[in-house]
Amino acid sequence: MTDTDRIAETRTRLSRYIAAETAVLQGQAYSIGPRSLTRADLSEIRKAIIDLYAELNTLEGGSIRLQRVVPIE
Repeated sequence: MTDTDRIAETRTRLSRYIAAETAVLQGQAYSIGPRSLTRADLSEIRKAIIDLYAELNTLEGGSIRLQRVVPIE
């Protein structure tokens, strides 16, 4: 796999994680009658987003350092 392919794949994954974060933010869990659904863990999604930004930065040869930020909810 070339670097260009890896960058494209990483950007696709990042886009999907951002979409997942949006879905979770719109409703973490809900119930309809006796059934309930809980979406993915928001903290894990955010960690993956930070990791993917760092990976893209490395693949693209950037010099920006990313630090993990933990939001207070």
